[in-house]
Formats: sequence, C-alpha cells, structure tokens
Amino acid sequence: MIEEDAFSDPARERQIFVGRVILTSLLILALTAVLIARYFDLQINQHQDFVTQSDNNRVHLRPNPPARGVIYDRNGEILADNQSVSNLTIIRERSGDLEKLIENISALVPLSDSDVTRFYKRLKRRRPFEQTPIKFNLSEDEQAILAVNEHRLDGVKVSARLSRFYPKRDLFSHVVGYVGRINEQEISVIDPIQYSGTDSIGKVGLEKFYESSLLGNVGSEHVETNARGRVMRVLDKLDPTSGSDLMLHIDSNLQQIAFDAFAGERGALVAMDVKTGGVLAMVSAPSYDSNLFVSGISQKNYSQLLNSSDKPLFNRAIQGQYPPGSTVKPLFGLIALDNKTVSASTRIDDPGFFVMEGIDRPWRDHNSERGGHGKGVDLAKAIIESCDVFFYEMGIKTGINILSSNSSEFGLGAKTGIDLPGEAKGIMPSRIWKKENRNASWFNGDTINMSIGQGFMLSTPLQLAVMTSRIASKGKMIEPRLVKSVGGVDLLTAESSQTTDIDPKHWDYIHNSMKGVVHSARGTATSINRGLTYTMAGKTGTAQVVSISADKDYDKSKLNKRQWDHALFIAFAPFDDPQIAVGLIVENGEHGSSAAAPIARAVIDGYLQTNSDTAIASSNVLEGLNVYANQ
Repeated sequence: MIEEDAFSDPARERQIFVGRVILTSLLILALTAVLIARYFDLQINQHQDFVTQSDNNRVHLRPNPPARGVIYDRNGEILADNQSVSNLTIIRERSGDLEKLIENISALVPLSDSDVTRFYKRLKRRRPFEQTPIKFNLSEDEQAILAVNEHRLDGVKVSARLSRFYPKRDLFSHVVGYVGRINEQEISVIDPIQYSGTDSIGKVGLEKFYESSLLGNVGSEHVETNARGRVMRVLDKLDPTSGSDLMLHIDSNLQQIAFDAFAGERGALVAMDVKTGGVLAMVSAPSYDSNLFVSGISQKNYSQLLNSSDKPLFNRAIQGQYPPGSTVKPLFGLIALDNKTVSASTRIDDPGFFVMEGIDRPWRDHNSERGGHGKGVDLAKAIIESCDVFFYEMGIKTGINILSSNSSEFGLGAKTGIDLPGEAKGIMPSRIWKKENRNASWFNGDTINMSIGQGFMLSTPLQLAVMTSRIASKGKMIEPRLVKSVGGVDLLTAESSQTTDIDPKHWDYIHNSMKGVVHSARGTATSINRGLTYTMAGKTGTAQVVSISADKDYDKSKLNKRQWDHALFIAFAPFDDPQIAVGLIVENGEHGSSAAAPIARAVIDGYLQTNSDTAIASSNVLEGLNVYANQ
C-alpha cells in the first residue's frame, strides 16, 4: 500500500524523472565532450599527419633515371647506344597478394624462374611505391595482352625505359664491354640514390672503367596517382642529367679489318698511334655479342660462353699472357748496343746450336736442321733472319740484370695503364722475381731462354704494341689510351720524357734491321712485302706451347693443333715517319711469318689508306692474305 502510494506521488515521480534526465544529459555531454576532443585531435593536432598520409596515397616521389652516355668511335660511329624498351613492373604497395599476382601474370606472359628470383631480390632495395621490374623487353604482343587484362592486375604497369644497345654486337665486346643488372655485391657499394630507377651498371670494359662518367645524375618527379596507381598528373620535376659521351681513338673500319683478318683463328691484336698513344684497334678473337648481357643472359647462353674451349669471354688483348718469342729481339739488341755488350761489328758463327760451358745440353736454333745461319752473323742479320744462337750468346754477355731492368722501360713486365679494367702485368723475370715466385736462384740457362723471349717471360699483346710504339718513336714513353674525350673534353695524353739516353745510331741500327725483316730477301716476313707502296719495319716471333726436348724435333703432325706454337708479329709504319704500331698473336698459328704478319699487313694497309697520303695498291686490304700466308 505504501509502495503504491509512493509511485502515485507526483512529486516523487517528477524527482525521479528529473534525475534520469540529468543523468542522461550528463552522459550525453560527456560523450559529446569526448567526441569533440577526438575531433579536435584529428582535425587540429593530427591534421598535418593525415594530410601527409593522404598525399602519400596519391602523390609519390619517383626517380627519373638519366640517359647513359653514348660511346662513339673516332669517326662518330655509335658503339654503345640507348634504345627505348617496355618493361613489366610491379608497385608492391598496390599489388595485394603478390604471389597470386605473379601467378596471374605468368598465365598471360611467360616468366622464367630467374625472372621471379631477380624480382624478389630487387624488392629488397626498392623505395616505397617504386616500380620494380619483373620482365624486360616486352614484345608488342605481350604489351597488348597485358593492356587487355590490366583491370585484373593491381599494381602492374608497363613502363618505357632506356636500355643499352650495342649496334656492332661482337666487334667491340672486349673494348666497350657491356652493362648488366645490378647484383647483390654491387648493391652494397653503390649510392642507392644515384642508382634509383636504374637497374644496370657497367660490368666490364669501358662501360665499367668509365661508369661514373657514363651514368649521369638521377632526376625526380612528384606525381599524383589514382587508386590503381595510374599517374594522373606530374606536380613537379627535376630533370636528370645525361651521362657524358665517350669518343674513342678506335676506328671501327680498322677494327673490322683486324677482326675479319683473324678469320676464325684465336688470338689478339692491338694497333696504336705512335704519336699519341691512342689505341686504333683492339681485337680479341673469338668474341661474343654484348647485347646478350644487357637484360640478363640466359643460363644456357652463359654456359655456352663460359665453357667454350675458345674462351670468347677472355680478353686476350690485355689479359692473355704469352711468351713473346723472337718479337723481343729488336729490344734486347737495342739494350745490348746501348750497354756495349755487343756492337755493330760483333760477329758470331752459328752452327745451329749453342753450348754453354759446363752444360752438356745444347740450345738449338730454329734453323738447326739446315746448319744454322752460317759464319759472320751480326746483330742485324740475327734480327732479320731471327738467329737464336746470336741472342743466346748476347744474353749471357748482357746478363739478366740489364735485360730485365731496361726492358721495363719499354712496357714489359708491368701494367701499361690502359683505361680498361682487368689488365694483366705479364712477367719480366729477374733474380728477385725468381727467388720470390719460385724460391730458386737464377741460372745462366734462364737467361739464355729469356734472350729469345721464352722461359719465364710473359707479355700481353697490348704490351707488345706499347713496346713496338716506343721503339718506333725512339723512346717516347706515351701510355696507351682508348678514350679520346669525355663529354667533349679531350683527355690529356700521359707523356713522359725519354727515360734512356740511347745513342741515335743505335736506334737507326735497330730500325733498319726491323725494316730488313720485311723488305730484305732473307727476312722472316718478306712474304708480306708484295705490293707494298710504303716501307714497314717488323719482327716475327714464335712461342712454344709445349716443351720439346733437345734431342727431338718439333713435328706438328704428332701434336694436337692446340699444342702448336703460337705465332706473333710486331710492326710499325711508315718507316721514315712511324704513325702506327701493331702487336699481335695468333694462338697455335705456328709461324709468325705466315699466320700473324699478314694480319698486321692488312691492318696497317687499312690505316694508311684512310689516314695518310699513302696510296695502297689494293682496294681491299684483306685481299691477298692467303697469298701472303702461302708464300
């Protein structure tokens, strides 16, 4: 009864109602206050953060890679260029399920396992919202298929990029080199900003040596994109700076002549401008197509190149180390004249062999079967006819100390400083060298072997060309250079003063002797002088590949061709005003006179025909190579 009275009490009911209203209002006010505070925090305190996030969702900074510098020959022919290609890229932040996306892509265009593997590696070094390539050089059909299916491929984009292209293909591979995809080791040392947007880097050759000049400076641009990542507009941009162009001393036509002259043989040739040190031609045969490496070479193609017995990837011109054979005889003769261990009047009798006192083993001459070179052999005849016995005796008289130290002044036994990576230094042996490398003392027998360019002595074809150039210029010490100018600015020629005070008459004596090699009746290279309208100086050489005991004769019929002697030749021309010097080797060519000398003749003919007033009788400088070789 009392409870009923209470609920029927209007005053009490009003009190309860007002209390509930107040409580509800307070609750609403509290919630409103929380909402306002949150709204204030979002709109005021965190305004800039959300603006930034919003901009990041629609505005992106993307790198604008520079065009790589172009490489030209001396006549302006392009040796390394850039061409536009279409690549398939993925923006990770917009791709969703990446594995599923890659499956969808592979159902449309073929993706190899290596494509996918390299893609995941690239993801590790990318910047946010940066396009990461997964397939390069899309065909027109592949681009069309991807365009039709674009709506199913979130984050996928076909982008146009500049890619390296080598129009001469295999002609300049060992000189120009190639670019390739940046690997993990390179990632750790390169500037990530400078290489942003760039997938390639110089791997070998001039592409590697002049990487910093060829690369250029990266640009950037802020772009606004839609929800699918498509660029709607460019907000601002910083243009990239293209890499510097290179102009070489090399003549493409001369390079082609030299390359063709090898005609399938293995070997190398270097031709130099005697006056400037500029490399006019540099050939290593066989070669390979540099374009194979630009977008990533297939495992099949790489295995074929790597495992080939001909070693096409090996740059024989600067890395091949061979016994120079008799090509060093003019230099050793000059050293002996300068040191007065022989003179122009020195004569020896050559029975075809040399016996050193206390040693039973004879050192034979290549002419031993015909009884040697006879009586009264002087230095000139020894060079012209390549008399080994004269140099055996001369080597003992001169001694290893003089021969070794003086030879280094002509570029032997040390890197030449050529602007290419990977140059070998060769070996100019000495007493110290043998002790350090063989833990043995030097013997006179070692000197005898070295006196004809055999034994421990090794040189590269480039070193032979440098040696020949310095002989031709009578001691002018100019370093060899491939690049003439960078970005239109000529490079200074690295020239030093003559380091040896050699009597002019000694120079003349050696020059005339080398002229006799080509132009005298008994010269070892007389077969190539037919039709010459200029005078050439040269020296043939033969380098043993396998050792032949003193009591046995060299018989190539009993040897595999890979065991035949190497054929070498050095030359310069014109005789009265030397302009070009050549050093070359034909592996297993057997005779310098028949295998190597005709190649040098073809190259010198081609150069003088183009660059001097000398008239060459033949319109085709390669015509007659077989005639020379078979005489």
